[in-house]
Amino acid sequence: MTQRLVFITGASSGIGQALALHYYRAGWRLALQARRVEVVQAWAQEQQLDPSRWAVYGADVVDAAAFQRAAQDCIARQGLPDTVIASAGVSIGVDTALAEDLPVFKQVLDTNVYGTAVSFQPFIEPMRQRGSGRLVGVASVAAIRGLAGHGAYCASKAGVVSYCEALRIECRGSGVQVVTLVPGYVDTPLTRVNSYAMPFLMPADAFAAKAFRAIEAGVSYRVIPWQMGVVAKLMRLLPNALFDKLLSGRGRKPRAEG
Repeated sequence: MTQRLVFITGASSGIGQALALHYYRAGWRLALQARRVEVVQAWAQEQQLDPSRWAVYGADVVDAAAFQRAAQDCIARQGLPDTVIASAGVSIGVDTALAEDLPVFKQVLDTNVYGTAVSFQPFIEPMRQRGSGRLVGVASVAAIRGLAGHGAYCASKAGVVSYCEALRIECRGSGVQVVTLVPGYVDTPLTRVNSYAMPFLMPADAFAAKAFRAIEAGVSYRVIPWQMGVVAKLMRLLPNALFDKLLSGRGRKPRAEG
């Protein structure tokens, strides 16, 4: 087992799947988590992945007990990962004036914030004992400022940024690095339902390539693409009154159906 191992959550689609393919082509072994195991298996077969270099573990990141079992299975079968990427996430529009949207709000926070902690927890102490490892949280530029109709998603991604920052300090000096990735707009099933303009929209494979380089460089925080980092900083500097006026007519994320 000389090839390095990456554990990626949310590997059945989107950013997680794009990262998995990039890591595989870079020579890594893959440990993939997904709720839809059969989707990952079909994708791996379609990509003609070497069966000796990948495995999939069925679990939900909001089910800590099930995920811990999957993590222990991974360690037993493939070894302790060198890198863990928490990329599982959901993005659903909410209107918290509506009682029926409150469970959706909880679902988004549970998956995106709690799910990130669940994804890291089984690996932190073993990595500390080994003295090396990388934990990668996937946030979003939506963490920078709140957007109408995106309250749950923006809050969840702001939570990921803060959580990863806290974890980075907790792991300081242990050999375990914590990396926060902050994607702009990436062409995935989560963004294809958006009805509004998405500046600097990136193909998922292009994002994966840039993310891989950032993770391997051991950066603590990286906005991808860099242009969205500039936009995000400018948005943060805008006075509230001007920000509210500029964003008031922007399209909203579709709410959950039914």
